[in-house]
Amino acid sequence: MIEPAFAIYFWGFLLLYGGAMYAVTPRSRTAASFFTGSDDNGRPATEWALMCSIFISWIFAKSVTNAANLGASWGVVGGLAYATYWLSIPVAGMVIYWLRTRHGATGMVSFLIARYGRLAALAFTLAILIRLYNEVWSNTAVVGAYYGQAGSWTFITAALLFTGATLIYALKGGLRSSIVTDVIQTVLFIVALGAVLFLVLPHHGLGTLLAVGEFRMNAGVDLILVALLQVLSYPFHDPVLTDRGFITREKTMLRAMIVAGVLGFICIFAFSLVGVHAKLEGLPSGDNMPGAVAQAFGVFPYLVMTVVMIMAAGSTLDSTFASVAKSIGQEMPMLAGRKPGPRAMVVGMWTMIVFALLGNIPMIAGTDILKATTISGTMVMGLAPIFLLAPLVRHSPWSFHLAFWPGILLGVLLATGMIPPSWAIGDGKYALLLGVNFYGLGLCIAGFLLPVGWQAMNGKR
Repeated sequence: MIEPAFAIYFWGFLLLYGGAMYAVTPRSRTAASFFTGSDDNGRPATEWALMCSIFISWIFAKSVTNAANLGASWGVVGGLAYATYWLSIPVAGMVIYWLRTRHGATGMVSFLIARYGRLAALAFTLAILIRLYNEVWSNTAVVGAYYGQAGSWTFITAALLFTGATLIYALKGGLRSSIVTDVIQTVLFIVALGAVLFLVLPHHGLGTLLAVGEFRMNAGVDLILVALLQVLSYPFHDPVLTDRGFITREKTMLRAMIVAGVLGFICIFAFSLVGVHAKLEGLPSGDNMPGAVAQAFGVFPYLVMTVVMIMAAGSTLDSTFASVAKSIGQEMPMLAGRKPGPRAMVVGMWTMIVFALLGNIPMIAGTDILKATTISGTMVMGLAPIFLLAPLVRHSPWSFHLAFWPGILLGVLLATGMIPPSWAIGDGKYALLLGVNFYGLGLCIAGFLLPVGWQAMNGKR
């Protein structure tokens, strides 16, 4: 995909990226710094840093790619559909604000243990570990695609080199290094995104780009509805987001999440216009429309697009490593009724290494990156009532399990093609996905409320 004469610039940037991020990353010397992002004096991240961290950590490489791909398929309707997922951030912010101010919650797992029991918290933890595993391969695969065809040695080598570069600086500082580098990555991403849009917008004009697409169920509106349903549950199984909800003051966190969500929505929609441009230009559809558009402009634009993807993927991958370290190093002992030990940081570091090695297996094997969003979002639909309707219960393990497991089951059935066509709503590409999420969410809510009703009748609420 890269002209031999220019290859050194592409590989050189990948190496420069890893070296620069390591150089600016502070070393965490305490567990508080490594797991909660505070500095050596115990001061939490500033509101600006937190907002940048939430914003760029959710601008996944797979997300900007999916946004452009959907823009190429459905025009601005596809872009709006994918941008709608960024409403998850304000939803998470408001729920976490309530958890902290009304119930004194210090984390998602500790809240679940108190409200729904240890078995519920364990099931939740396993779900987010699967999510984190998916974040590894789905982002490294996007970077690899700018260096070669899927499965080629250049594709795999670039993806693995990028993983290693990110892992090295993530090991140095944990969440602290993630937040510091996120600020830098945010600035570079916005500059690079501006350069990309500067290339695309003049060719057709903003008005022409915004006129592409039809608001019909079978032209992408079904995916908008899927996203609107999934934002009620999707954010709660993403520790990259929720971990950041407990590291600063409540109001600081809420403001940062609202601003980050709005900016994320705007940037993802703006990037989908790259795909709309490809549609107007008649470029052949594929699974990497940003790369196809950049190649059509020449080598330098292709390098700029590569920078965009590396910034987006790096910010997500280092956050993924920080979150999985916290999950295993700090939260797993809580599930066993113990406090995290003095070697929690060491355990977290080894967990990062294991995830970096095993997390790339699907990338090497090859799989559809959009499935990392839509399928996982379906499987955790039961988290919507578990968190949004939590005020209705004081302690109700059955409410958790009767909401959580039906969603998991429906997600598995959908992924294996075992959902009957009669569940579809409409006749579009995402009709069955919409039906499963709509009817499934209703089942999960009913499951959650069943024990609540029983407790109310028996005076045990």
